[in-house]
Amino acid sequence: MSPINKPRKRVDNPPQKLQKSSRKWIYLALVLIVVVIAVVAFALLQNLSLISNSDETPKENPVAVFETSLGTFKVELFEDKMPITVNNFVTLVNDGFYNGMIFYRISDDFMIQAGRYFPDGTEQFSPYGNIQFETSDVKHVDGSISMASTDPQVGGSAEFFICDGAQHFLDGNYAAFGVTIEGIEVVRDIASQPQDNSNPAGGGKPYTDIVINLITIE
Repeated sequence: MSPINKPRKRVDNPPQKLQKSSRKWIYLALVLIVVVIAVVAFALLQNLSLISNSDETPKENPVAVFETSLGTFKVELFEDKMPITVNNFVTLVNDGFYNGMIFYRISDDFMIQAGRYFPDGTEQFSPYGNIQFETSDVKHVDGSISMASTDPQVGGSAEFFICDGAQHFLDGNYAAFGVTIEGIEVVRDIASQPQDNSNPAGGGKPYTDIVINLITIE
């Protein structure tokens, strides 16, 4: 029989090298699928987390409750807009710094000021010193609380005033950091008490002491 007519061997299975190569690609494909699934799952979890966070209620601003000899009023402190100023005020309140002090300067249709004197004339100054002057879009609207200072655009320390009526000429020069949300009639009553007009810049010391019995933070 010539070589041409010699029967060929039948190959029933693919070569061993081909089988190994095929398995290799299958393994790589499986690994790739697992990686893709993991990446997609991570992305979905991140999106769910972002959605969950966006649905959370924003943190509420603290509220200062002023208990005075003429009544109680509440002031929302804009920590979200004036964090340095609010933190300073809240720290002093929590220290009990203002308890027992008087509103030593008042003026009808202008403001009431406190944060320095006790009824016997004794002075008390902040142990933390002056803070950085801070600005924002908070304006001196009716009932606003703002930092008193020696000059415009100078950081104060502990003294504050509350507006009786809007005082927009102060905007940008003094650090307003909150607003009265309850008891504005008490602020008006304090501002309208008889006073000695002793302050050249307006207003003066009331003839009858108006005492801050207690300030607390809600």
